[in-house]
Amino acid sequence: MKTALITGITGQDGSYLADLLLEKGYRVAGMVRRSSTEKFERIEHIRDRIEIHQGDLLDLHSLNSIIETVQPDEIYNLAAMSFVPTSWEQPLLTPEFTGIGVVRVLEAARLVNPGIRFYQASSSEMFGKVKQAPQTESTPFHPRSPYGSAKAFGHFITINYRERYGMFAVSGICFNHESPRRGREFVTRKVTDAVARIKVTGEGRLHLVNLEAKRDWGFAADYVKAMHIMLQQDEPADYVISTGETHSVRELVELAFSHPGLTWEDYVVIDPKFVRKSEVKLLLGDSSKARRELGWQPTVGFKQLVEMMVDADVIRCERLLKYGEH
Repeated sequence: MKTALITGITGQDGSYLADLLLEKGYRVAGMVRRSSTEKFERIEHIRDRIEIHQGDLLDLHSLNSIIETVQPDEIYNLAAMSFVPTSWEQPLLTPEFTGIGVVRVLEAARLVNPGIRFYQASSSEMFGKVKQAPQTESTPFHPRSPYGSAKAFGHFITINYRERYGMFAVSGICFNHESPRRGREFVTRKVTDAVARIKVTGEGRLHLVNLEAKRDWGFAADYVKAMHIMLQQDEPADYVISTGETHSVRELVELAFSHPGLTWEDYVVIDPKFVRKSEVKLLLGDSSKARRELGWQPTVGFKQLVEMMVDADVIRCERLLKYGEH
């Protein structure tokens, strides 16, 4: 039985990855931050099958202690301050978690057991003001936020540890990936949650700013499969994980509202207060290397993904209205 340690196990990706690894017979341990308001909603269905350890990406001692206790074969570093707008509100704290935190996990792993296989969750936000489309593993980075900059540091420090210490340390450059477990602050979930509330209650408006921004959106459960496959290879390498398709926020909105029979123009308000001066306009990934070398490919298309999210939010809103539960 292999043992995996997942930082950020209570997040979208962490919960799907834990599901996958349990299916594969792993012993799964997860790290969560010390908090007075712990949220385990995404992993409630597997709480009795996983180990939870308290730790912090800001605290090397806690990371050393957890790795010593768990003795993992694999570490998946998915924890980060991951919402781009918030990174502008906390431009100093974001790099501590999302950038320097990567070094702390790598260093703790190296000190305890340099043979541990390490996965770093890199991000398409590193490309930012893109130099070419689609983006590949060799496309230059030009991040446009503290979050993207911190992710670029984490990406390169992972390469440094691989080259300097011979560690099996890899990064998956994941493009946007969504699911019913996505946080409500992200645009996809913001849209589907609003659609569900309007459908169920007949009331509400959706405030957006830029309908023309384009993203490469995939399904989170597909993407965690790529993360796992990357750590099963003979040699470590970095990979772009993406669908290879781009869709605009306008397409997202049109599809989400039309699924339950609503007309989006009746409910969407364009609100300039959300404008970001350094907006990333287009992200489109070329995952041909991952498809060729890992045998990975996405299984859920954009339309199916959006409809899945709307359906899940409708069920959630109906339950909330009836029972007062989330």
